[in-house]
Formats: sequence, C-alpha cells, structure tokens
Amino acid sequence: MTSTDEIRREFLAHFARHGHAIVPSAPLVPRNDPTLMFVNAGMVPFKNVFTGLETRPYLTAASAQKCVRAGGKHNDLDNVGFTARHHTFFEMLGNFSFGDYFKEEAIRLAWELLTGTWGIPAERLTVTVYHDDDEAHALWRRISGLPEERIVRIASSDNFWSMGDTGPCGPCSEIFYDHGPGIPGGPPGSPDADGDRFVEIWNLVFMQFDQQADGRRVPLPKPSIDTGMGLERIAAVLQGTHDNFATDTFRTLIEASGELTGTRVDTPPHAASHRVIADHLRASGFLIADGVLPANEGRGYVLRRIMRRAMRHAHLLGAKEPLMHRLVPALVRAMGAAYPELARAQPLVEETLKLEETRFRQTLEKGLKLLEEATAGLAPGAVLPGELAFRLYDTYGFPLDLTEDALRAQGLGVDRAGFEAAMAEQRARARAAWAGSGERGAEALWFDLAERLGATDFVGYATTEAEGVVTALVRDGAEVTEARAGDRVILLANQTPFYAESGGQVGDSGTITGEGGLVIRVADTQKPLGRLHAHEGVVESGIVRVGQPVRLAVDAERRAAIRANHSATHLLHAALRDVLGPHVTQKGSLVAPDRLRFDFSHPKALTPEELAAIEDLVNAEIRANVPATTRLMTPEAAIEAGALALFGEKYGEEVRVLGLGRPRAEGGRPFSVELCGGTHVSATGDIGLFRIVSESAVAAGVRRIEAMTGEGARRHLLAREEALKRIAASLKVAPEEAEARAAALAETVRRLERELAEARKALALAGPAQGDPVERIGAVDFLGRCVQGVEPRALKGLVDEAKAKLGSGVVAYVAVNDGRASVVAGVTDDLVGTVSAVDLVRTAAAALGGQGGGGRPDMAQAGGPDGARAAEALEAMRAQVRAALGVPA
Repeated sequence: MTSTDEIRREFLAHFARHGHAIVPSAPLVPRNDPTLMFVNAGMVPFKNVFTGLETRPYLTAASAQKCVRAGGKHNDLDNVGFTARHHTFFEMLGNFSFGDYFKEEAIRLAWELLTGTWGIPAERLTVTVYHDDDEAHALWRRISGLPEERIVRIASSDNFWSMGDTGPCGPCSEIFYDHGPGIPGGPPGSPDADGDRFVEIWNLVFMQFDQQADGRRVPLPKPSIDTGMGLERIAAVLQGTHDNFATDTFRTLIEASGELTGTRVDTPPHAASHRVIADHLRASGFLIADGVLPANEGRGYVLRRIMRRAMRHAHLLGAKEPLMHRLVPALVRAMGAAYPELARAQPLVEETLKLEETRFRQTLEKGLKLLEEATAGLAPGAVLPGELAFRLYDTYGFPLDLTEDALRAQGLGVDRAGFEAAMAEQRARARAAWAGSGERGAEALWFDLAERLGATDFVGYATTEAEGVVTALVRDGAEVTEARAGDRVILLANQTPFYAESGGQVGDSGTITGEGGLVIRVADTQKPLGRLHAHEGVVESGIVRVGQPVRLAVDAERRAAIRANHSATHLLHAALRDVLGPHVTQKGSLVAPDRLRFDFSHPKALTPEELAAIEDLVNAEIRANVPATTRLMTPEAAIEAGALALFGEKYGEEVRVLGLGRPRAEGGRPFSVELCGGTHVSATGDIGLFRIVSESAVAAGVRRIEAMTGEGARRHLLAREEALKRIAASLKVAPEEAEARAAALAETVRRLERELAEARKALALAGPAQGDPVERIGAVDFLGRCVQGVEPRALKGLVDEAKAKLGSGVVAYVAVNDGRASVVAGVTDDLVGTVSAVDLVRTAAAALGGQGGGGRPDMAQAGGPDGARAAEALEAMRAQVRAALGVPA
C-alpha cells in the first residue's frame, strides 16, 4: 500500500522534475485574502501572484497546502463523519503556472502522474471540460486517448472558475476516478452524479480570461494554471478504498480513538463518532499550531465549535476523562514529519485541547440533560424552540450547530429564527445595562462598533503583515464612510497584525496601503473596550473607504525591538525574584522599542553586586537561546503551575502562559513563566543583549529598573566605551589604565585640597586681617576677623581654636568666597548667658543682605550674598556685643 506521506512526496517530486518550485504550505490563517476566515484551497497563497499584485522568483510551482472548510460558504462541518469524503481539515495538492505553460502542459503533466507514476488504469478515469472549451476537449483526446464518452462536456458553473464578480476566471477540467460498479452513483453529467462511485480527484483550472464589470471576458495576456487535488481522495484511490476515512492516516487516528475509549471503530453506533474525532483532531491540531486559539468570536469561535463537536462525540463514546489531548501524539506521529510546525506546537495543542475539554465536560452533561428534557415530548420532525437553544448556547456554551447535530439523530430541528431573536434580545439588554453605567459619548461610539462588528481578529503573533477589510472609520470622534489625504483617522479592520497597547506594551506603528495609491501612516494602535484594534494615523495619499481591502504592515524593526524588550521584562522579573527574594512583585512596566521600564516591590536600593547578578542571570538565559513556549490555560491552573500574574489584573476564562528560558531543577518549569498576551521573541537569543542603565526609587517600597536590549544596549555600551576612550586620552594613558590613573589623580586632588585648606587656615590666623586681633569691649575680649578664601566649613574650626586661646571671650569670623560671605560666631561658656552667638550672626546676615542664621548660643552661623560688606557685618557684630554688655558705642 502506498502511504499518504509517499503520495504527497511523489506528487511534489513529479513537478520538481518538471522545473516547478516546491513551495511549503502557508499557514491556515490567510495573510493575503481578508475575505477568507481560513485558507480553503491550494491557490489561496498564490492569489496575489495570479492578480499581478505580487511577483515570485519562479513561474511554476507545486505545493501541498493545508486547508480548512468550517465557516462561511465553505462549511462542511455538519457533514463530517457521516459521509466518505467531507472534512474540516484537508490537504490540497496543486501545481501552478503563472503565465508559463497552459492547457496542453497541464493536461500532460496530470496524465503522466496519474497513469504513469501512480499507475492508475486509464479505463478508471473520466474527465470533464467546460461545454465550449473545444481546445481542452481536443487536448484530452490527443494526450490521454480517452474515448469521446469519457470526456464529458459540462455547461454548469461547476466547470467554470472565477475569483470573484470581476477578475481572473476560466474553464475547468475535472478528473474523476471510477471506484467500480459496487459503489452507487453515475458518471459526471448524469442524473446519478452525486453518488460515490465517480469521485473527482483533480481539478485543472485554466485561468484564461479577465471578467469585466460589464460582463465581457477579455483574454488574459498571460494565461495561467491553478490545479487542486485532494490528498485524502487520491490516497483513497491509491490505497484501494472509496472511503477517505479508511486511508492510513485516518485509520491511525481512528484506531487510537478506539483503543483509548475501548469501543469498536467500524460499526454503529460508534463509527461516525470516531470519524468526527479523527477529522476534528486534525483541524484542531493544525489550527492551534498556526496560532488560532479557542475564543467566543471569529476564527477562535470556529475552532471552539470544531473542538466541542469532537468532544461531544467523545462523550457519546463513553469517555469518562478528556480524550482529545491524549490523541495528539498519534496525530504528530502520523503528520508531524510532513508538517514540523505540528510537532513544535505539540505541548500547546495538548494543553489547549485538555483545557477546553475539561471545561466543556463540566457543563456538557447538564446541557444534554436539559436538551433531553426539552425534547422528550417532541414528535419526529418537530423543532426545538429557539429560546431554549439560545439558553444552551448562553449558559452551557453549546454552539447552535452542536445542538442541531445532537438533535439530528432524533429527526428534530431547531428554530433558528427564535435563536437569533433571543440573541438580539440579549444584546439589547447588554446595551441598556452599559448605557446606564454613565459612560461618555466617545465610548458609546466604540460600543456601537464592537456590537456591530465584533472583536478584531489579531493575527500578529505569527506575522507582521496581513490583508484586511476596512470595517469602520472614525474622524473627529464620529464615524465616517471615507477619509482623504491629510485626514487624521482611526481605522478598524476585520483582522490585523497590529498589536494594540495593553499590558505595558506600546501599540504598533506602521502603514496601511490599498488601491489608488492609498497610504495611511499609523502612529499608534489602541484597544477600545478591550476588543477593537483602533489604528490611529494620517492619510498620506489616496482615499480610504469602508469595505475597502487594505494591506496592513507593522513596522517590523520596531516590533522586533518591542518583542525583545517585552521578553526581557519577563526574564528580569524572574531574575529579581531569584536574587532579591520571592517578595518581589511587578508594580508596573513600560515596553517600548528603545527601552524597558520595570517597577517592582523592594524596600531599599539595590547594591552594585545585586544589579550585576541580575544582569548576569538575564544574559545567561539569552545566551542559552531556548525557544519560547506558549500555552493556553485557565488563570487558576496557570498560577497553580507556577505562572506569575499581576495583582489586580483582570483575566478572562483562558490566558496565554509564556515560558522563557531553561528549565529549572524544581519541576522542570522554564526560568520565567508568566501570564501574558503580548508579543514576544521566538527564542531568548533573539533578545541579543540585556543591559541595566538605571535603578531608582519610585515610591515607598517600590523600585524602578530601566534597561535596554539588543541594538539599543549595544549602542549604550558603545557610547560608554567611547567616553572611556576620551577620558583615557585626556589622561594620556591606555583605556585599561584609566581607572588606576583617575584614582591616583583623585587622591592627589584630595591631598592638595587638604593642604590648601590648611594653608588658608594658617594664613587666616597669622596673616593681616581687617579688625584688631583682640580687643576689649568692656570686660570681655573680642576677636573679630574678615578673611578671604577660607571655606565656610573651615570657619567653625577657626572659631573653636580662637575660643580656646582666649579662654573667655567672643569670636566672630566673616569669610568671603566668590563674592558671598559666610559668618560664624562663638561665645565661651562663661559668657553664654550674656552674649548670644545666634543674635550675632543674625545681625551680620542682615548687614550682608541676607536673613536668618542659626545654631546654639555658644556657636552659630549665617551668610549673605554681599561679600563686599564683610567689614560692615563684622562691625555690626561688634556693636551687638557692646549692646549686650551695656557698653556705650
């Protein structure tokens, strides 16, 4: 038996031999088609190449593309498990020509692969062509030799492909395989064509025309080829079955499901449930691996519906514990070699499935019991009231289609109109409650938009560029339908790679472009109501309109710097707790492109040794270059597992848990584990370098560290190195000798300053001075001097020495430095009751143009700005002594 992996490899190898570039599968979330929820065909990643908006370094290509059809018009969810070929996730094999070869080569390559490489008997194959495509009909006759009756002309739109109402289009040629008369059904074009006997295995699209708005079809200057072959279908053919679920990949998953549940896999009533689980496991696993996580809106809600449908079937099989996550290893073994991203994301896939199923099982039995009670009296063909279906959705998390699926086996339906009415009534109540909360008019606008548009789908964890559709424009606080060059505008799109400011991380900037030369320079991205991504910017050129497709491009260099700084704050937090203790908790942060700021609880300044240890720990984890891990958990489970959370922060039912750094010895958890919804590096090495630039106090018991990473840290260190070189040059030594030389100079300066102070002091005592060295005022000795260049701090020492020499008396010094004057007065203890030093200096200060002065009665000091009046100050103190002693002037 040819395995599915071998079939995929042989397909790609066949086209590689014919000069095709082998292009890896694009992620399931489309980045170049905002109208699609998921990639649903192999050509989607090449759409812009076909339309001329993008060029590639090749003209022919082949790929095995991951696809999902579970939402919008391509929704196969309800049929999965009950037919042989419906899937939510499937692989599309395809070969493409972008203006290179056309019909003849496409038909020849397909025929050679099918009948040559794979050896499928020609008598089992039938092809269709568009009814007026005589060229394709003739080519099939010549290349394949098929008889006329097996080249069927089809006039319906099934055999004519178009990209939209206008744009590239062309006829198709479908290849069918006949599974034999034992299978019901007829050939294409017959009344029994919908049976399972003749199965379409390959569709060749001849992109030949440009559909005009007036209905005309103009030939394309470079006709192209787009083909699609379902890998599951061709695997069924080559493995001798008409049932996709009987192929090797599905058998592996179905048998694993049977083994874990202890149930038979091929007989009713369990066969359909095993098929649902196998299919939905693939869809869930690949969606999670490509960055989609369960949510209540958008892509996340589709994923949740898929997961919960599978989980309900696990319940039907009698599984007592969560089942889906235990099947992930089987999925990775089956498909991980072809898609390494699945293996890399295995822990995240397992955690997400386990969390979702654990939570869902808690309410499933209650919901099913309620459903059983509500339908007990209903006759076959009756419908469940919409209000009850809504209560199941609102209270128990039952999506409407899950309720419909549960009732289908009983022959019952659901009142969809009643369900929608109950949903609308709940929204009206929510709006009324919100309006009564006193919010301002500006918030009312955002509430209206959120209610009408739903949450913005953020795709920025995996990319910095994506296409979107403009869903709303706000200018000057009011909603508008268009904006022109020069307008300041806030733009909302259905999806965006722009991160909106939250959790300390600043919002992204970048550009939004579109047809007609539209360029919007986005300066910031905010998050009104926590659901909408509001791109704030200026229209530089062109016109932007609601409903217009646009390309959103984040400033990737700025984002990379922000990511590095954000991840560094997590490592810093862990390092702080390691060095300072578990009392350290985050009190605030700022993550900007040029720096990071982290506030934390700690009672005192950090020592240089502590700062060095913290920096060393962070850089050690950076050098280890360990990949980051992301898990989805409940806040309670995350915190119980050791994740750090912010006190007072509001978390939803599920949180992203980011792990950074090497495993710790205890429990093996990473160096840093935190709850965080921000953008981060894929591995710690992407941070490059971490450097603390400052540590300071913010408030009582709260410290702040500012730091840089990557190029910013490198430039910071380079600037310091250049400064060191300049200092070394001025000292006339090598940079490595600058520290010793500077220390020696500093010691020399201190010695010279001491010597100078002593010299000035000696000069003041021994040199000429204004005023008599010692004079008698009444019965008291008075020593008063005006000196130059004596430092104010030296005056007290001079006064003490003079008091000691006098034995009894009053001493007053006025020192002049740089035009200012300082005054110190001293009174010996025996005279303190008669003369006050405080009164003396205050009198002197007034004479110097100052005021105040203070000290003790035996020693006081003051000063003033007018040093030229030093003699007057000295005379004022002399007069004060006379007055105190009652001696006439």
